[in-house]
Amino acid sequence: MKITDLLRKDIMILDLQATEKESAIDEMIASLNNSGVLTDVAEFKDAILKREAQTSTGLGDGIAMPHAKNKAVTEPTVLFAKSKKGVDYESLDGQPAYLFFMIAVPEGGNNTHLETLAALSRKLIDKEFVDQLKAASNADEVLALFVEEQEEEADKTSNEAPANDTKPFVVAITACPTGIAHTFMAEDALKKKAKEMNVDIRVETQGSEGAKNTLTEDEIRRADAVIIAASKKVDLNRFDGKHVLQRPVADGIKKSEELITKAVNKAAPIYHSDGSEQKADDMEDKPNSIWGKIYKDLMNGISHMLPFVVGGGILLALSFLFESFLGDDSTTFTFLNDIGSNAFSFLIPIFAGFIALSIADRPGLMPGMVGGLIAVNSNAGFLGGLVAGFLAGYVILLLRRLLRGLPKTLEGLKPILLYPVLGLFLTGILMYFIFGPIFATINTALIDFLQGLGTANAAILGIVLGGMMAVDMGGPFNKAAYAFSIGIFTDTGDGSLMAAVMAGGMVPPLAIALASTFFKNKFSAEERKSGVTNYVMGLSFITEGAIPFAAADPLRVIGSSVVGAAIAGGLTQFFGSAIPAPHGGIFVTPLAEHAWFFLLSLAIGAIVSAVLLGLWRKPVSEEK
Repeated sequence: MKITDLLRKDIMILDLQATEKESAIDEMIASLNNSGVLTDVAEFKDAILKREAQTSTGLGDGIAMPHAKNKAVTEPTVLFAKSKKGVDYESLDGQPAYLFFMIAVPEGGNNTHLETLAALSRKLIDKEFVDQLKAASNADEVLALFVEEQEEEADKTSNEAPANDTKPFVVAITACPTGIAHTFMAEDALKKKAKEMNVDIRVETQGSEGAKNTLTEDEIRRADAVIIAASKKVDLNRFDGKHVLQRPVADGIKKSEELITKAVNKAAPIYHSDGSEQKADDMEDKPNSIWGKIYKDLMNGISHMLPFVVGGGILLALSFLFESFLGDDSTTFTFLNDIGSNAFSFLIPIFAGFIALSIADRPGLMPGMVGGLIAVNSNAGFLGGLVAGFLAGYVILLLRRLLRGLPKTLEGLKPILLYPVLGLFLTGILMYFIFGPIFATINTALIDFLQGLGTANAAILGIVLGGMMAVDMGGPFNKAAYAFSIGIFTDTGDGSLMAAVMAGGMVPPLAIALASTFFKNKFSAEERKSGVTNYVMGLSFITEGAIPFAAADPLRVIGSSVVGAAIAGGLTQFFGSAIPAPHGGIFVTPLAEHAWFFLLSLAIGAIVSAVLLGLWRKPVSEEK
């Protein structure tokens, strides 16, 4: 497959009108959709924005490569667009973007097209080629440039580095979360800069199609140092004893000279492997604070637990629906109830295990999961599982420190014997005799307190939880409220607080959708287009749909959203609504207790937020 097979002339945009990032994305997606490349615009845009949230695809030097691999794509396609005015794309260098390549890749299927996309990514490092693209005046000229480059690419020399003892030699790995563009751009930037610096280099790419140009043991042995230019986790075990420099994939593109210089000078920590996928001691991607590290570890547990919560919770809720029609002795009820209950039995062990995994890598997983199971059996509940996860992780870190002095001949025993046995023993003792009983008492007291709340106090709690869901729309406050409600839901089966957080999380995108519909003079044409997609995202309980609007106008959007979300959360508790499912939005309301009151609470909250936002914003002229 050639680049010209993917780069379609009929969908090129040679005079992009948008001047802001999301508007430019909308304009390019519209062109893809009009040509039949997409089956679901909202789903594909959501995938694009999620990729942008990881790190901007505005690579600098006036180039942006928004991309996503998504089931809404019918065929692999590259859309080329050019802006004369420039787009504020939040690029890595802070400068406007003028050339755009939107890459749409379908999920599954043959991955041969990814190598073609890799070649495209590499060419954008060539300044002369980029200048020619900027000067192209029509689609035929753009295609002609790529045809010419394809012919040159066929004669490209091998990536294999010669064994030359007179030159410095480094090895590198490049990888990005989607493995489509940045992976290969970083590869090419490192190789070109190394050639200029008279340094031999071998680069392994870990893209969507798997590892390519895999480093050999001999190359790793000969290397002066290792560069990891990656924005996802890379296994470092094979680099034991080597100087390892780890940076984001964007640094491989923009700071290739700095990385190669540090590697040649061995200005990086030596990595010592203990059999886990541990990162080097001094890596530069550590969180900025202790709370940042704790939050990352907690989110790792929650994200791995959520599939069990959602799948098990919805099947349990469906079983109760069938029970009301068919009775508790029906096969359908028993079947769904057993499956959902089995999924729920994993919640706290999975939660605790993956917190420990985030802290201590693989040695922490097993003692963390067992500690979570002890929390379940001792009635310590969700809070006990949280403590078990952090406890197991830091027990393993303590063991690492204590066992550092062992002879090197015993290093292999650490991951297969010492960490599992000692880690489980210490975590088990602490959970069984100390933290399990303590948090069982706290958990019981908390549940008794919540069950004893009167209507007024329950409404106040609903106001707080609903408002927290809208404060940062997927950030720490949002996740804290959601995790608290899940904890009560898993411990008691009471879905009343789930109703509060679900309503609170649905209000921001719904309010934006309503405001952009009924206060049209307060939103630009691009914003009104984006606002329509928030109907779907809001009804689906995807709070993140409001983030682009909140980023552009934080005070008004967040302020109005918090007010409406708090009202909606409080009203669900006042009306006694409960949802026995942790996700699904409007689609699980048939399973709710007092479903019509839940919908009424949601509607009131969304309308209040929409009116506040509409009145608060100033009119926006189309010229602006």
